[in-house]
Amino acid sequence: MEAVIAIVALLFVLCVVLGAYATVKAVGAAKRGVDRTITQAKRTVEDTTLRARSLAQPGPVGQLADLRLKLRTSMRATQEALQAGVGEDESLKESLALFQQLSRHGRELDDELRRLEPEPDRAKLVQRLPDLRTRTEKIIKSADALRWAAHDRARKFAEDDLETLSAQIDVEAGALRHWTTDPSEPAHVWPEAPKPEPTASGGQKWQESTEARTAEEPPRPAITPPGPRPTYPWQKKPRPESTT
Repeated sequence: MEAVIAIVALLFVLCVVLGAYATVKAVGAAKRGVDRTITQAKRTVEDTTLRARSLAQPGPVGQLADLRLKLRTSMRATQEALQAGVGEDESLKESLALFQQLSRHGRELDDELRRLEPEPDRAKLVQRLPDLRTRTEKIIKSADALRWAAHDRARKFAEDDLETLSAQIDVEAGALRHWTTDPSEPAHVWPEAPKPEPTASGGQKWQESTEARTAEEPPRPAITPPGPRPTYPWQKKPRPESTT
């Protein structure tokens, strides 16, 4: 009895632990989903603000906003492309590691551009713009190079796979269309009809086998002869004919 109670208690504790673990995992997944949604919403709002500022505010402030928007767009596209391809191509891990180092410089530049947006000294800001633009273009160029290299690699693999598949399909289609007879197999030949042999009088005579078979078989009557008729009691016997 004590063993049964211990087993039941152990099962209860195990169920409680599993339930708590599942609850924690569900809460963590929900929290990550909420955080991801909030991050995407903040990113969308910030990108929209930068786009509006680059169009509505001419001068150094609008140029800073345009630089930030181009930098963020390029870095985000490269990150998504590498993360999507690293699961299928292991060689992209090195490219992803290089991009992480490049991202550190990109974040530093983005923070610097954001700090300079409310700068009241426009003259000083104009002096800093050429250097900021050069750094931004260099980072964007490196990010674009990694992204397009990953795209070209994936496209090359897809083309090679398609060519191999097309060659296999051509071979299979040719095999399916090969319905002709194999020349090594003997062709079926129908037997020729017997040729009539001419007789001495110029006529024809039948084959000997046919004549022998006809001679052996007895002649059959054309009509089967009738059998004897039955005699019934009421019938009278026929009278004998008198002879005179």
